[in-house]
Amino acid sequence: MGLIEKGISTLAIQKEYRRAIEKHFGGIRFHMIIYSTPPITFEKLVEKLKEKHQAKTYLILKDIFPQNAVDLGIIRYNSMLWQYFRRRERNLYVLSDFIGCMSPANVKYILDHNSDVDAQKVEVFPNAIEPRPCIVRRKDNRLLAKYGVPIGSVLFVYGGNLGKPQGVDFLLEVADNFYQVDNAFLMIVGSGTEYGRIEKHVQATKPKNVGIFRQLPKEEYDALLESADVGLIFLDRRFTIPNFPSRLTSYMESSLPVLAATDVNTDLKDVLQESQCGFWVESGDLKGFLDHARRLALNAKLRMQMGARGRAYLEEHYDVTKAVDIILKHL
Repeated sequence: MGLIEKGISTLAIQKEYRRAIEKHFGGIRFHMIIYSTPPITFEKLVEKLKEKHQAKTYLILKDIFPQNAVDLGIIRYNSMLWQYFRRRERNLYVLSDFIGCMSPANVKYILDHNSDVDAQKVEVFPNAIEPRPCIVRRKDNRLLAKYGVPIGSVLFVYGGNLGKPQGVDFLLEVADNFYQVDNAFLMIVGSGTEYGRIEKHVQATKPKNVGIFRQLPKEEYDALLESADVGLIFLDRRFTIPNFPSRLTSYMESSLPVLAATDVNTDLKDVLQESQCGFWVESGDLKGFLDHARRLALNAKLRMQMGARGRAYLEEHYDVTKAVDIILKHL
């Protein structure tokens, strides 16, 4: 039901945007129209606004659809549904004056697979945030006890969307085998179409030192990250598009080392190597994942060094002021 609802929402959202804009911004002239994917189904609205306001248009490309759905087996390649969404995707790319991609690999993918897109208008637009001030990391034992985390254990946290893109089969395999990482606890926090499946599995198998919780209020989640030791990222190994998870910046902001299990096409692994803030394995490599988890669990100094490098990399590359500068240069 979740996927069906998401599909209907994707098709209907253009009308909702139009009504909201007419209601709240009727008397305002736009100099630039900024929009993001998903979804890719509002090119007619953008075209109308662009013509009405004689405005520049900037697409922030956070997801490449429908190819991501093809990769996950949700949509069949070259089916009527694929052709419909692919046509709307191409129209949106051509209509956009500028296209900002999450990473260099995304830029290359768009240009390699869309010959009608002008290379001059495609650029890297990082998934930037306004970093909170650096904090002195501390363990909130009362908060950890609330979630059943044993005092003194090294806390590995996955926080975020729990859907098909996360490669849930491997996440469950990690959960089933996490008992092999001494003095460590795996906490899964989030929501999404696969949450129920994960929760049911954890409740049925009761893996040692693993907990799952629905999405927390932001303040409580941020407090949890202050008590965490390692941030986890999971992506399905079938992806041919170079996804770049936004979860990375929240871990960097909290000075957490990162352990990622993804497909081979994302350049997330290149960022982890360049910044030296974490480890990467291909999704499905259980031995490699557990080896890195053990290394992080055993070495507090390594965790601290990697976390500090990640924070420094965030401030240099993913500060929101850099994103603002990119936008302003086009006005």
